[in-house]
Amino acid sequence: MSDEDDEIAQIRQKKLAEMQRQAASKENQEVAQEAQRREFEAKKLALMRQILVPEARQRIENIRMVKPEFAERVEMTLIQMFQGGQLRGAIPLSDDQLKQILQKMQNKKPDFKIHRAV
Repeated sequence: MSDEDDEIAQIRQKKLAEMQRQAASKENQEVAQEAQRREFEAKKLALMRQILVPEARQRIENIRMVKPEFAERVEMTLIQMFQGGQLRGAIPLSDDQLKQILQKMQNKKPDFKIHRAV
């Protein structure tokens, strides 16, 4: 019986050690992902400071409170336009220029029409 008990104890210890290694590995991955996310956010903030005047940045923050996904999409669009050279003459963008871009982006919503079969 003691040989079986020792064997079971060894199996349990191996399984516990494996689970601990997996947990540590997962934790390291989460820490690395969080660091990457913070670095991305810092770069995005730096670019937005180059692209927009403070009033325009505040407008995006106000939008973020109500529609976070739309604010994120606006920021990514502005960064793409900036990196693509589409905003060269207008940097930094004024609040009025941002309003125009926002209006264009809001008008791009797809229209859905539902027809009932009679």
